[in-house]
Amino acid sequence: MVDRLANSEANTRRISIVENCFGAAGQPLTIPGRVLIGEGVLTKLCRKKPKARQFFLFNDILVYGNIVIQKKKYNKQHIIPLENVTIDSIQDEGDLRNGWLIKTPTKSFAVYAATATEKSEWMNHINKCVSDLLSKSGKTPSNEHAAVWVPDSEATVCMRCQKAKFTPVNRRHHCRKCGFVVCGPCSEKRFLLPSQSSKPVRICDFCYELLSTGEMTACQSARSDSYSQSPKSSLNDVSDDDDDEDSSD
Repeated sequence: MVDRLANSEANTRRISIVENCFGAAGQPLTIPGRVLIGEGVLTKLCRKKPKARQFFLFNDILVYGNIVIQKKKYNKQHIIPLENVTIDSIQDEGDLRNGWLIKTPTKSFAVYAATATEKSEWMNHINKCVSDLLSKSGKTPSNEHAAVWVPDSEATVCMRCQKAKFTPVNRRHHCRKCGFVVCGPCSEKRFLLPSQSSKPVRICDFCYELLSTGEMTACQSARSDSYSQSPKSSLNDVSDDDDDEDSSD
């Protein structure tokens, strides 16, 4: 079905509409063989609070952006190659239900659908697209992914030293390796993580020690996929991170 739609006028028109919704700031999305599979609003668990984001699933990429005007205008376009994506279901907890993790080497995060049926459809379609891509390319699924950041609201004190309390002055930071919320003194080191950045990024002292001694597996398991419990979010926590290029996310 995907191959049949690839060169259809209806598919070309749908992709063109998505491009126009992102405006000049968005990247072109029309390429030969690309098909728009589906779209919808998902709640993305950002570092400060859950936020609605518009997602578009194509047969080779996943695109999402901020909603400016529903179905008319979006900004801050993000494009994720599906070849690098793995997904895992998240247990329901409180108001955060019907969620799953989207994991890539450069960025990993949790999203939530409005219903269990929506969640199932999204996950099935994503898995099918990834499977088809890997089958055609002969590549193996990615076994490396960036840590899922712990939301600010989960940590009132540094998750490493367990002493420093976060305040408007003593800000929260995130270790790019384990995803923990840490204080400044516990995350003064930088380390090059090529899959995430071309320059050294902030990591906690614990991960720095393991990375420096080559014990990367131990560091990776510090919080690998431990997002089985969905965190509760608060709208009133004070947080910041001077390394985060998109502090709203």
